[in-house]
Amino acid sequence: MSTPDGGTDLHLDLPAGGARRTALAQALRDAVRSGRLAPGTRLPPYRTLAADLGLARNAVADAYAELVAEGWFTARQGSGTRVAEGAATAAAPSAATAPSSASPLHDLLQGKPDPASFPRSAWAASARRSLAAAPTEAFGPGDPRGRPELRRALAAYLSRARGVRTAPDNIVVCSGFANGLRLLASVRPRDWAVEAYGLPFHHGILESAGVRAHPVPVDEDGAVTTHLPARARTLLLTPAHQFPTGSRLLPARRAAAVDWARNTAGVIVEDDYDGEFRYDRKPVGAVQGLAPGHVVYAGSLSKSLSPAMRLGWLVLPDHLVDQVLAAKGLRESWASALDQLALADFIECGAYDRHVRRMRKRYHQRHDQVLSVLAAQAPHLRVTGIAAGFHAVLELPPGREAPALAAARAAGLALDGLSAYRHPAAPHPPREGLVIGYAALPDGAFARALHALSEVIRRVATP
Repeated sequence: MSTPDGGTDLHLDLPAGGARRTALAQALRDAVRSGRLAPGTRLPPYRTLAADLGLARNAVADAYAELVAEGWFTARQGSGTRVAEGAATAAAPSAATAPSSASPLHDLLQGKPDPASFPRSAWAASARRSLAAAPTEAFGPGDPRGRPELRRALAAYLSRARGVRTAPDNIVVCSGFANGLRLLASVRPRDWAVEAYGLPFHHGILESAGVRAHPVPVDEDGAVTTHLPARARTLLLTPAHQFPTGSRLLPARRAAAVDWARNTAGVIVEDDYDGEFRYDRKPVGAVQGLAPGHVVYAGSLSKSLSPAMRLGWLVLPDHLVDQVLAAKGLRESWASALDQLALADFIECGAYDRHVRRMRKRYHQRHDQVLSVLAAQAPHLRVTGIAAGFHAVLELPPGREAPALAAARAAGLALDGLSAYRHPAAPHPPREGLVIGYAALPDGAFARALHALSEVIRRVATP
């Protein structure tokens, strides 16, 4: 029988006494495992279930939130809380891979913003306004540069927030940074200098385009740009926050990179993937502002809003605009014009700034929580990098990374090792460490993940 609220009546036997919220969460897991709660089933509102079971509303709300975080349930505004598709098999780890405690896997992988913090109402308002005001030609094939409304909004925002010097006609909208990197590799194929540590996915994009990559050493002051490979004419950098080691490029090294580009007619590709998220000071401006004629500035929404948006941009020197547009093609699968219009409104009405400020505060708190755990359990080990972004790196002595990752898996933690980000052609032995992402988990799950991480670090980081 359906409840008046549109949910489903549930029969749950809870033991008397004890932690009632814990017992409720376990009973709901058991109901999913047994098939009594099928995928897609809508759960009663937590107020209704609390009244039926004689529990406090907060206890039921917390149990629902815990199961959402673990992947058993999904929760969407207007749709209520439902059993996730495949929850019976996917949410619970298999016997072969589950940690001994049978706890769910906590995702501490880098690069993921908090999906629950996407500003749905503000985005929906921008989408409605921009759709109502959209000119008729916006529903046609369009300009491969991207919507002019968005390019104007980006030019103003990037100038104000990141120190980028550009006109709207120098901006090309693309489907995220990876799409932009493919375009750039297609127009500048040959020899690139790349940071010795970076995202393997990006290395693969360059390799598939026929680029010969020459790794540049990275230390605590960023990429060593004072001695760049002689054959390279394109340099890929993450100067605001080196990925993944977390260092920032010193001013002298920024200047050296710009001098190299001017003296060799080279191009710097500046991947500003999380430049807005600096926590200990005002974010440092983009390298592009020092030499607009020699730097391609690349940004996207994958960290600031959501990777699901698939919106990015290239700010190009004059001599590269036509080349990139030719590579993009007249009928390339562009980013949605309607999403571009919505983003333009979202920026111009101030919603984007408000969201970034809100998330900067949240991620700053998460960053400090992780550092507190690492300092308590491994004060003798170094956390690299500046206070910024979505991850921290704990350096480990040689030979300790593999045991640490194994211990993390056994504790139900998904973590990356630093050595996995080393370019295969880098001449020096890989540095070892843990790359700890802290942005994506809900608060309750994050607290449990921190506790598990604390235990792992304590066991594997003993001097």
